[in-house]
Amino acid sequence: MSGAVALLKPHVPVLSLGALYVLAVLPVAIVWGTALAAVVSVASMLTFNWLFLPPAHSFHLRESQNWLALAVYLVIAFVVSALAARARVRREDAEQRRIEAHALAEAALDLLRGRRLEDELGRLAALTAGVLGVEQGRLALGEQPPQPGERALHVAAGLRCVATLFVDEEAAVDDAVRRRFLPSLAALLAVDVERSRLQGEALEAEALRRSDAIKTALLRAVSHDLRSPLTAILASADALASPGLTLAAEDRLGLVETIRGEATRLDRVVEQLLDLSRLEAGAVEPHRELWHVDELVGQALVGLGAEARRVWLEIGSETPPVEADAAQVERVLVNLLENALRYSPAGSRVLLRAEPGATELRIHVVDSGSGLPDEQREALFQPFRRGTAGHGSGLGLAIARGFAEANGGRLWAQDDPAGGHLVLSLPLAVRRAPVSA
Repeated sequence: MSGAVALLKPHVPVLSLGALYVLAVLPVAIVWGTALAAVVSVASMLTFNWLFLPPAHSFHLRESQNWLALAVYLVIAFVVSALAARARVRREDAEQRRIEAHALAEAALDLLRGRRLEDELGRLAALTAGVLGVEQGRLALGEQPPQPGERALHVAAGLRCVATLFVDEEAAVDDAVRRRFLPSLAALLAVDVERSRLQGEALEAEALRRSDAIKTALLRAVSHDLRSPLTAILASADALASPGLTLAAEDRLGLVETIRGEATRLDRVVEQLLDLSRLEAGAVEPHRELWHVDELVGQALVGLGAEARRVWLEIGSETPPVEADAAQVERVLVNLLENALRYSPAGSRVLLRAEPGATELRIHVVDSGSGLPDEQREALFQPFRRGTAGHGSGLGLAIARGFAEANGGRLWAQDDPAGGHLVLSLPLAVRRAPVSA
């Protein structure tokens, strides 16, 4: 500035040039603040006096108006520096608030994505550390004690400490930023904690509702599917044991067959209930081995008895093997075939077709029944859900899906205008490279 004053001095009154030193004060006030700007203001006026006001190279002034000019310039420099410094502080405060708002928006977005809060604590701690201007931080839910070398900052919403932020004990934290930002972060965390709690309660309530529904359905199944065969067994046994009732050999044999058939039916229902309870408890452990599909289907047909003659097979000779628990897959196939035979017209055939793919083998069971609309297909696999005919316990397909999934497969109902169409997929056996000697 002194050089500029020296160049302009021959052309402009020297007292007017003192205002140029204000231009030196402005950047200092903007960058370093009011205190240093005040020092620069005094130094500028002293330099102007020393170099340009007569007598030169002296702090004495010949004319009194020069004192007034210096005072005015000094006041102007102080005012300008104060305004510039205030503008800088406001700009920095606005930038800080922008950073805080951006961090809160990022935190809210992370929490709204439905992720577990515990999994997001690391990212939230990094965001908070960046806002507070510390190198790193650690966030823990609830009120926790600090470890050696750490300083604990409570992230509290009202009187509730939602989390604790740990920073280095030597780190300098702006109290104003801390008092402004941490309560806002605490409010977000409190909302997410409350959401997680309500979600857990909702899931628990849904589980209780489903449990009650299953219990109700189980009681209905017991009252119908267990009482009916028990009634037939007791009636037949009473007839056989009655001393006053004379029965022909053919009638006696018929009662015995009734007892045997109803006992077999009762044993099947009890076995299905046990299978369902094991599946729901996660106690099914498949012993998976390599099996060809024709072997699995053959075992299932034996389990069907006389009804097996109604099953039409389409299984290619080159069908690759699957890796599954033979007993469990046999149960799946028996349940699928029994369901198809039950809802097919009397005397009609049921088709079982094997369709190999790249990674799985699909077994199609197709009947000529009435089928189901789209919205009812998934309900087939719910426990105690019977078809329109009302036959069976309503457990077969639920158990079949459970065993299929336990063996790494899937089971679903496929749209087919010709009738019912169920598809079982099983993973193909993994081909292992031969071990070289």
